[in-house]
Amino acid sequence: MQLKGLSPRLVSQREELTLTSSLDPVQLDNMKSQLDEIFIALEALAGVDEQAILAAANALNIQSTAQERINLWSRHQPVSESVEVEESERLNEEDLRSLVLIISHLAKQHQELIRRAVALLEQLTEEKRQLNTSSLLDDYIKTFSKLYSEGMKHQQTLSPDALTQQALKKIMDLLFYSTSSGHQRLWYSLLEKTR
Repeated sequence: MQLKGLSPRLVSQREELTLTSSLDPVQLDNMKSQLDEIFIALEALAGVDEQAILAAANALNIQSTAQERINLWSRHQPVSESVEVEESERLNEEDLRSLVLIISHLAKQHQELIRRAVALLEQLTEEKRQLNTSSLLDDYIKTFSKLYSEGMKHQQTLSPDALTQQALKKIMDLLFYSTSSGHQRLWYSLLEKTR
């Protein structure tokens, strides 16, 4: 993704997303899969879709070289372990940096909803009540599970309980990514999981 007219704040944020060495194709694909899961959580909770991602890219003045770069990231085109990815189709480090900034921006936009969902989760857990007693959490978990099953077909099939735990973990992660340093937290989390 080409950068054009970035604000000093955004340039600073982008520069904070550093690497000590280049990422290999497997690491890039792993990072893409992690971003897929975060996108699924944002879509399940807040209805974030590709148009919202493109709008966020425009708001951040991150000009995509082509809409297909976003499409490559979309859950509708998952990277399959059994399919060789063309080098030109693989997201590169700059694409991943841009997507991290976009995700952080979207999480900030929906911070109030994310906080409400996390507060409900904490309250229900403390009261030892079923999660399905909250329509917000129930709808989120069902939508996350459906989208995950559809979009992550190349991943090992998860049980309903494991999908619920994955959904809950992602909603907690989104809370951290919605903070002012959310882009850094997400970036370091991605790097940590590729080691």
